[in-house]
Amino acid sequence: MRAALVAEPRRIEIAEVERPAPAANQLLVRLEGCGVCASNISPWEGKPWFTYPMAPGALGHESWGRVEGVGDEVKEFTPGERVAMISNNAYAEYDVADVTSVVKLPHSLDRQPFPAEPLGCAMNIFKRAAIQKGDTVAIVGIGFLGALLTQLASAAGAHVIAISRRQFSLNFAREMGAEHVIEMNDHHAIIEQVKQLTGGKFCDVVIEAVGKQWPLDLSAELTRERGRVVIAGYHQDGSRQVNMQLWNWRGLDVINAHERDPAVYLDGMQAATRAVESGLLNPRPLYTHSFPLEQLGDALNM
Repeated sequence: MRAALVAEPRRIEIAEVERPAPAANQLLVRLEGCGVCASNISPWEGKPWFTYPMAPGALGHESWGRVEGVGDEVKEFTPGERVAMISNNAYAEYDVADVTSVVKLPHSLDRQPFPAEPLGCAMNIFKRAAIQKGDTVAIVGIGFLGALLTQLASAAGAHVIAISRRQFSLNFAREMGAEHVIEMNDHHAIIEQVKQLTGGKFCDVVIEAVGKQWPLDLSAELTRERGRVVIAGYHQDGSRQVNMQLWNWRGLDVINAHERDPAVYLDGMQAATRAVESGLLNPRPLYTHSFPLEQLGDALNM
């Protein structure tokens, strides 16, 4: 089978490798596609703690396709079923995954891309944020995840303020229910705008969905006393500093909304499947580009 590998920072090679065989509790899936995750960017750009060349297919984990084969102990899945999964080497034609990391996709979602891992992350983050009807919620960073959270918070009856540096992202946020959008270009101007929009109280919940220092600082500034800062951004490119004086004085609840329990991941993916099928969540406008395997480098450079 063909698989893409990161040979060195910013260079992809396509390799012919042996198709993996599923272990007793695994599925072999013929892949239809795989999402590109923000976590791919640091290893693609090159950091001292990564080793190159990487394994064939490595970094790809937001995959979906059809079951090609099952391990001896697998009873829940059969060949031909369409599934989505978290796997480890999905920038390839085939990959394997544990049954505890796979969800079945209903026929109503046929022919739709379905990166269940980020969709499930959105559901889990929303659950951890505990957003209630009538809450004022700021979402800092309207990428794929921030846009999904805008949909979910708006559907819950929250008053959503979307903050992003890109105008097309703000347009998406409007379409997905945001009441107000603010361009992310001036720290103090954003604080003043949110202060005016909230009558000086600031926000009940602020979700940071960028993964950089400035958005983290800004998120705390936008949160009211005894409000919640929810960290959804992927902070893995270095250490961070926080304004503990502000966090302490305002009595902020700070929630790290990243999960590591496979059962929680699976619950989130199952919830996402139901949400998309019911229409609660509509990710299709967010699938903006599609690339063949040979052009993975172009996808990572976007």
